[in-house]
Amino acid sequence: MNQPNETTHFGYRDVPLDDKQTLVNDVFHSVASRYDLMNDLMSGGMHRLWKDVMITTLNPPRDDSPFRLLDVAGGTGDISFRAAKASGAGFHSTVCDINTDMLEVGRQRAAERHLDQQVDFVEGNAEQLQFADKSFDAYTIAFGIRNVPRIDLALKEAYRVLKPGSRFLCLEFSTVDVPGLAKVYDLFSFKVIPQIGRAVTGDADSYQYLVESIRKFPRPYDFAEMIRDAGFARVNWQIMSGGIVALHSGWRL
Repeated sequence: MNQPNETTHFGYRDVPLDDKQTLVNDVFHSVASRYDLMNDLMSGGMHRLWKDVMITTLNPPRDDSPFRLLDVAGGTGDISFRAAKASGAGFHSTVCDINTDMLEVGRQRAAERHLDQQVDFVEGNAEQLQFADKSFDAYTIAFGIRNVPRIDLALKEAYRVLKPGSRFLCLEFSTVDVPGLAKVYDLFSFKVIPQIGRAVTGDADSYQYLVESIRKFPRPYDFAEMIRDAGFARVNWQIMSGGIVALHSGWRL
């Protein structure tokens, strides 16, 4: 286990591990109200297709069978709302996020969509979840796990709260290995995205961090090994858009 005095790569900067969560919080406090707009601008709308693949893979029951989803780092509710739309009457999702501003945006959107009875919002830390053992039928985390300071602890907590036979799904930016695409992707990421952030939110630095954090995230096979180490079985991943993102999957058996 990482110790408090260790450092972690935060973007291309080394910072004390315990300071990373504060920096992440600052990023998302500053962009919460325009987070989904920025996702559209940064991905050209592709994030919607990637999330659709995640929900299709989740495959929640369409009848009234009880199904409890834990959606971690899902503050604005996007994944939970999509899952609710694809589900039957027995569906319920708990969105757990450490950022209060993101959660407030999510609550407002749930009310607007008349989903506040199916989706609730809880402030919490992915490394130390407040939920009972074996209490959820699925765990999702989309574009959030790379911002967790101690990813190994978050994965162990995911395993703990899932029922036997339940699934862990993680959608995250990955490694582009297509030579031509890699060059274009790097140019867009480092030169364009921070400027979009400045124009839309007045905050270029936060988006510079988001770009840099993607490059520090483990490659798919390394992350898959971390998922296995947490106890999950039948671990695999699906590469999308030339490696820009990967959907990771594991089962608690």
